[in-house]
Amino acid sequence: MGNSNSSSSDPHFASASRAFTQKELEDLKSLFVSLSAQSNADSSQYVSPSVFKACFGIDGRLGDRLFDLVSQKRNDQRLTFEDLVIAKGIYEKGTNVEIEEFIYQLLDVTADGFVSRSDVEVALSEMLVHIFSHEHGSNFHQHAVNIFLESAKFSGKEESLAESIMSFDDFKLWCSLIPSIKKYLGSLLIPSGSDFQVPDLVIPESIGNQSVLLQKEYAWHIGGALNQHDLEEWRLLYHSSFHGLSFNTFFGNISNYEGPTLLIVKDKEGYIYGGYASQAWEKHADFYGDMKSFLFQLYPKASIYRPTGANKNLQWCGVNFSSEDIPNGIGFGGRPNHFGFFISASFDQGHTFACTTFGSPSLSRSTRINPEVIECWAIVPKGNHQEKQEAAIKGTVLERFKEDRHMLNMVGLANSSE
Repeated sequence: MGNSNSSSSDPHFASASRAFTQKELEDLKSLFVSLSAQSNADSSQYVSPSVFKACFGIDGRLGDRLFDLVSQKRNDQRLTFEDLVIAKGIYEKGTNVEIEEFIYQLLDVTADGFVSRSDVEVALSEMLVHIFSHEHGSNFHQHAVNIFLESAKFSGKEESLAESIMSFDDFKLWCSLIPSIKKYLGSLLIPSGSDFQVPDLVIPESIGNQSVLLQKEYAWHIGGALNQHDLEEWRLLYHSSFHGLSFNTFFGNISNYEGPTLLIVKDKEGYIYGGYASQAWEKHADFYGDMKSFLFQLYPKASIYRPTGANKNLQWCGVNFSSEDIPNGIGFGGRPNHFGFFISASFDQGHTFACTTFGSPSLSRSTRINPEVIECWAIVPKGNHQEKQEAAIKGTVLERFKEDRHMLNMVGLANSSE
């Protein structure tokens, strides 16, 4: 089949071929034969750009750039079987650095050798159109592009360009703050139908989609830090504008859910941010939780801050304690009275400080939080619907509130590291 045979003298093809099993190579060959037939190629020796982009579900300048990279930048509008094997060998079987370098080159949509701010803006716009199919319209897409751009760093300079450029190190930092970017760009060579899943946001009819803070673009951003099985359904448990700005109501609404949750706040400065709690909210006299928890920002910029391992001060849930050393409220990271993110039990104030737990800055304009809207969402894992969650409701007050057991952990609490 022309260039499709494995006896090619191209050392790059020979090396890439060794990364695949025989079955994988046969599947790639079958894919190539199908695409080349659709391309009306003579003797089925190449795939055209239009057929390639339709198969992998990406169009526009980002699609053009992907075709350019996969076809070895020959600019002949022809993709051979060797090209496909070599590109997939790097993209799917390469080292982490090789994969990141390939993805980084994708952002250079102008193909001038530099990743400029305008390159990234174009790529982001086309990504969101691809994922959301104009669901919110161009205005909200531009809003989402802006918050993702706001967290990007452009430290490089090039005299031939009028704007700064994103270095490879800038790119890696950006991907750590917005892991959904790397997830998306790292999945484009999977044929159309690949899973860029955005969770189904289940909202009570009385509240309505327009009233919630968590728009789907925000959910896609947060979901970049979660496993695929956690992206099936997110259920709104509490919304302060409808349930009242009340800690007791909040805690009552979430107490029957035993899984992970998202806590999101919009403060009176207009900033939107929150935390992912990997474990259920329970009354404790000390920090608890595991290393799956993280903090995030949604507006005016989007970022995710995972645990650094500096300490285990992850989740905090204080209820009806009388000691000043055990603040009442819910929070993440830092130390008591100096959290990375904290909402007091009065639900009318809180604070956010830079903390080493998550390597996060203050999440708002100032360290003091004055909440305007508070939301809490249940993360319902795949195959674990609400009926199963209700069957797992904790039985007794003694089981739910383990104060006596956790009070033993209070020794030295005031000296907990940040």
